[in-house]
Amino acid sequence: MVDTDLRSLDTPWHFPLPFNSISSQLCLSSVALLLLIYQVSPHTHCSTSFSASLSHYRQSQSLHVSEGTVTVTVMGCFQSKTTLLPPSHQPPPLPLDSQNNPDLDGNGEQPAVPAFKEFDLAELRAATNGFSSDLIVSESGDKAPNVVYRGKLKNNRVVAIKRFSKLSWPDPHQFTNEAAGVGKVRHKRLVNLIGCCAEGDERLLVAEYMSNDTLSKHLFHWEKQPLPWEMRLRVAYHVAQALDHCNAENLKIYHDLNAYRVLFDEDGDPRLSSFGLMKNSRDGKSYSTNLAYTPPEFLRTGRVVPESVIYSYGTVLLDLLSGKHIPPSHALDLIRGKNLLLLLDSSLEGQYANEDATELVELASKCLQYEARDRPDINFLLSAVTPLQKQKDVASHVLMGLSKTPPVLPTMLTPLGKACARMDLTAVHDILLKTGYKDEEGAENELSFQEWTQQVQDMLNTKKFGDIAFRDKDFKNAIDYYSKLVSMMSVPSGTVFVRRALSYLMIGEPELALRDAMQAQVCLPEWPTAFYMQALALSKLGMETDAQDMLNDGASFEAKKQNGWRV
Repeated sequence: MVDTDLRSLDTPWHFPLPFNSISSQLCLSSVALLLLIYQVSPHTHCSTSFSASLSHYRQSQSLHVSEGTVTVTVMGCFQSKTTLLPPSHQPPPLPLDSQNNPDLDGNGEQPAVPAFKEFDLAELRAATNGFSSDLIVSESGDKAPNVVYRGKLKNNRVVAIKRFSKLSWPDPHQFTNEAAGVGKVRHKRLVNLIGCCAEGDERLLVAEYMSNDTLSKHLFHWEKQPLPWEMRLRVAYHVAQALDHCNAENLKIYHDLNAYRVLFDEDGDPRLSSFGLMKNSRDGKSYSTNLAYTPPEFLRTGRVVPESVIYSYGTVLLDLLSGKHIPPSHALDLIRGKNLLLLLDSSLEGQYANEDATELVELASKCLQYEARDRPDINFLLSAVTPLQKQKDVASHVLMGLSKTPPVLPTMLTPLGKACARMDLTAVHDILLKTGYKDEEGAENELSFQEWTQQVQDMLNTKKFGDIAFRDKDFKNAIDYYSKLVSMMSVPSGTVFVRRALSYLMIGEPELALRDAMQAQVCLPEWPTAFYMQALALSKLGMETDAQDMLNDGASFEAKKQNGWRV
């Protein structure tokens, strides 16, 4: 066997073979197997001057047969959109153990919120296109002291990335320790913190991304309709729930609670940002808002106490009541003078019962007491706002007038595409079994060359055992055999990656399934099955928008096939 690494060649290379072992019109599968034996890089795609051709090989290259020698010109690598994937000659990732992986629950499913982790700066820089100003979502733009970006991680998860000003946290260990403490807290009313980064001078926090803006925008800068009364009450309730949970987790200080810290998720539900559970800097201010809105004790001593959070909650109640920024001192004057009509947002007229509005005004007044000891505690807040929730059964996006229509599936989806769209793993398994390997040209002919080498015989046996395990729904063994097969094959098989992807889904490993589906796309760049399987894995990861994009891409390639394209 020749030891030369063909990946480094861009000139014709001569493979010595007995001429009588092949005909002058060498079948395409023979060449594939030849390249397999000589260990051509899995990302080196060759085509030939034969009448048959592999359509996913992009360049026309030559193969010449002469006495005793086959010459194949091996050119460069195919470039896939999935450039972040490591080459498949590396060992495949080991299956994760749900007991050792905090990202998996007891059923092996990935929850909506991943476990807190430390990110590499390079990944977060890539996620934000080099901290592009086009991705800034802070309402003060790049003028904010700490800028927040919308980013997309390499697993396609969309996140919010807060970038602190230079040297705001000089000690990286202190920063990561505080961030890790916040990252342990999980609650449906919080915008949960999922990671941080402290490399060089950079200090970054990574949290869930909320797609429907801040309370500030919906209250003060609304475009279509003012925030309805019932939704304002829901905000007060959800924020109180979030603070109550933080208090139970011994995170009793929330820094700078205001309308910018309340965000709305894709369902329109209000959530409290976890960024406020950390100061803006190690020794910096806990409050960045106007001094008129800060707790009196902070103005006197520069210290923040748990009761300071109650005061700030009172300022948020004022925002909800009035629909505008009113300094607490002025609001208290209006309350004492019983001028409630001057305090309440005029756009809410007819939406509320007077007793409910009075109850909320009185609660705000209690929260805004000058002396910290005179303010109520979190439990009191919850007990006060809970009875005000009169439309619990109405979804938040309905109250807010947000469109939340289900995505429209492409009109042309094959049975496999439809099964992936509805996440029917059993139907996907049946279809993949029936399809076999027919989408990969030349695969069926490889069996006629069993006698070439023991290596090929071992590979074919491994493939056979993997296919039997897959057929019998023994998915763990299927993964083991297919993983061994991937490590043996120099020319990768999209079908093997797709089958292993489904096997991973069957045992609750959607991230590994997504990885394999992406590898299948590298093998066959316009293969609809690869896109459909990515859509299925993305749906399992809760990334519905990205899943829909993949379904659309798969359907478009189906249309090309129907119009005469061969993928």
